[in-house]
Amino acid sequence: MSKVIVKKKVEVEEKATVLTDVKVYARKIWLAGLGAYAKAGQEGAEYFKELVKSGESVEKQGKTLVHEQVEAANSQIDSVKSSVTSNVNSVKGKVEVQLDKIEKAFDTRVASALNRIGIPSKQDVAALSAKLDELSALLEHVARTK
Repeated sequence: MSKVIVKKKVEVEEKATVLTDVKVYARKIWLAGLGAYAKAGQEGAEYFKELVKSGESVEKQGKTLVHEQVEAANSQIDSVKSSVTSNVNSVKGKVEVQLDKIEKAFDTRVASALNRIGIPSKQDVAALSAKLDELSALLEHVARTK
């Protein structure tokens, strides 16, 4: 019987030792979890700060890139605008030349038609007016000499 009691004591002691070991390991696991949580909180704040710095850097690069692209687009727009303006001016000059030619041709034909029906042209009237002025001047001169 004494063997049974000793055996039970040994089993109880082993159970107590195992239970104590489990408690010790459980406590160590708990403390490791708390330590990991605390370290993550500390490093998390530092990591967050690093992320903010990285984000600011990327934002700055993005703004620079957008600014460069806007400038390039504006430059292209300006060059196309000047090209279009010069083309418009060139076409405008050609149109004006053609309109002048059409106007002269029209004036010539109208003057010819008016001349055929006996209506004097502006140049005919101007020539007659110049001759009248000449004659008037001669008459005045003759009248003064008499």
